[in-house]
Amino acid sequence: MRMRPTLSWTPTADWPPGTTDPGPVADALSGGGVLVLSGAGISTESGIPDYRGEGGSLSRHTPMTYQDFTAGARARRRYWARSHLGWRTFGRARPNAGHRAVAAFQRHGLLSGVITQNVDGLHQAAGSEGVVELHGSLARVVCLSCGAVSTRRDLARRLEEANAGFEPVAAGINPDGDADLTDDQVGDFRVVPCALCGGILKPDVVFFGEAVPPRRIEHCRELVRGATSLLVLGSSLTVMSGLRLVRLAAEEGKPVLIVNRDPTRGDPHALTRVALPLGPTLSAVAARLGIPADDSTAAGQES
Repeated sequence: MRMRPTLSWTPTADWPPGTTDPGPVADALSGGGVLVLSGAGISTESGIPDYRGEGGSLSRHTPMTYQDFTAGARARRRYWARSHLGWRTFGRARPNAGHRAVAAFQRHGLLSGVITQNVDGLHQAAGSEGVVELHGSLARVVCLSCGAVSTRRDLARRLEEANAGFEPVAAGINPDGDADLTDDQVGDFRVVPCALCGGILKPDVVFFGEAVPPRRIEHCRELVRGATSLLVLGSSLTVMSGLRLVRLAAEEGKPVLIVNRDPTRGDPHALTRVALPLGPTLSAVAARLGIPADDSTAAGQES
C-alpha cells in the first residue's frame, strides 16, 4: 500500500504559539528516556536545505515520487543525473551543533533512541548509535528486481565511468540529495543497471508516495511506547510517517516537545514548541545540563 504524497500543510489561525523557553526540553532530558525524532531542519546548519522552512526547496522543486520513478526510464534518467551531481555536495556535508548535541545526550544516557526522517547519515557521523532511519539512507542503493543492496559509493563510481565529462552547474541542492538541473543539463545522461541482474536501481530511501516498510513503522512505535517523552527536532511533521509517532506518544500519555522555528502539524499534541534555531538551542540545553556537546570528534560521513 502506497501513501498519497503530502507536500504541504498550512496551520490554522488558532494554532498553538511557540515559545523561546527551552527549559521544558532540558527538564525532559534530565529525566532520561527521551526518544528523539529529527527532520530536515536539523541538517540546515550543515548546508542541506529543508523542504518547508524559509527558503525551503519545495518553493522551487518537486521531489521525485515513487510512482514517477517506476513509471519510465526518462524519469529515472532525470532523477539519477540530478542525484549523481547532488551527491558530490551532499556527501561532503558534516554534522553541526544540533547533531553533536543529540550524540552527546545519547552518550550521557539521556536518550532511549534516535529516529530520523533524514537520509543524510549526519546523526551517525556525529556519533549517534542505533539510529532508526525512518526514510532510509542515500548511502545505500537497492535493486528493484533482485533486492540486492550496494553502496552509493560504488554506484557513483559506475556513473562517473558511464558519464565522463558530466559537469553541469546546479542551481541548488535539495534535502533528498537531488540537484536542480534543467532537462537540457540532464541531456543524455546514462543510467547504469544492477550489476548482478541488470534490474532497476533505486536509492534505498522512501520516496514521496511510497510506504515506509511496516516492520520499520512497528519498530518506531515500540520505541515511542518505551520512551518517557518524545523530542521532535526540526520537522514540520507534514508527512504522516512522523506525525503518526507524535499522535501515538500523545495517546500513550508521553509528553511531546518540539524544537522548530515554524509551526508544525504536531503542535496541538505537544507540551511545548520552542521556536528557536536548533543548533544554538540544543547546545544551550546541553550546557544547562552540564554536558559538553562537542567533546568528541565526529567521524567522517561516507561519500
